Amino acid sequence: MTKDNIVEILLVEDNKHDAELTMLALKDANLFNNVVWLKDGKEALDFLFGNGQYKDRDINHHPKVILLDLKMPKVDGLEVLKEIRAHENTRKIPVVVLTSSKEDKDIIRSYELGVNSFIVKPVDFDQFTQCVKEIGYYWALINQFSA
Repeated sequence: MTKDNIVEILLVEDNKHDAELTMLALKDANLFNNVVWLKDGKEALDFLFGNGQYKDRDINHHPKVILLDLKMPKVDGLEVLKEIRAHENTRKIPVVVLTSSKEDKDIIRSYELGVNSFIVKPVDFDQFTQCVKEIGYYWALINQFSA
């Protein structure tokens, strides 16, 4: 596998501001080299399953973790999570929901669908960046992953 094929963190986030803050925090934590930002759930599914503009991507190269927003256009995060867990090739990829939603139904449904962690985005800038750094450190460096 070449370095170009390695995706350690797959960020699925439709909010440009939140995505930029997340990437800034990952960069500050020296975890930015292999991050891919996708802007909606459909693009995430295309990326993971090698469809559309990602038809030439080797779908056997999995990210170490997917940071997944819930409220997105085209395909929402819960549907993305459902599809990830429904396929043998992707079901073991760790998924962390990183969302603004504090709704019990979203938390319950996420865990029913097999999310590894559910985190509500802190509103405070410093807390948000610290949270993202800790998520990145844990899932990209500490956690042992085998797809």
